[in-house]
Amino acid sequence: MKKEITEQEAFLQLATLCAQAEHCEKEMRDKLKRWDIDESAQGRIIQRLVSERYIDDERYARAFVKDKIGYNKWGRRKVQQALWLKQIDPDIQQRVLNEIDENEFLDVLRPLLHQKRKTIKAQNDYELNQKLVRFALGRGFTFDIIRQCLDVDENEFEIELEA
Repeated sequence: MKKEITEQEAFLQLATLCAQAEHCEKEMRDKLKRWDIDESAQGRIIQRLVSERYIDDERYARAFVKDKIGYNKWGRRKVQQALWLKQIDPDIQQRVLNEIDENEFLDVLRPLLHQKRKTIKAQNDYELNQKLVRFALGRGFTFDIIRQCLDVDENEFEIELEA
């Protein structure tokens, strides 16, 4: 049988977690649900974490975006989708993503494509570019960024969608 966690203990545990690393409200709510804390107590704990600035979704989003672009080499679309899954407010998402200069995405994508190009087997430039574009789209980069890196015309690339 597992021990009941009191509201104060839950708050202290979450405050400790948030002091060690950035966390969003959704992550903390999920933890409280796993700990079987009742709904009203969850609300009070989250409110206290926010008012004492342990949780700040905008601060979290900035750190998250910086990490995903810098370390995971993700593009704008993939980062935006991840923020959506974390239930970050769309206004915060837009504000944070608009702060990112397009050149940062170019600086991330160019070396990625350069590395990927070495591993791709293709019979011609068209096939090579198709595979590189598909790879970059999968990483969440927008077509205009990909085009700047590859100098590919959007009309000559058709994405084949298999059902």
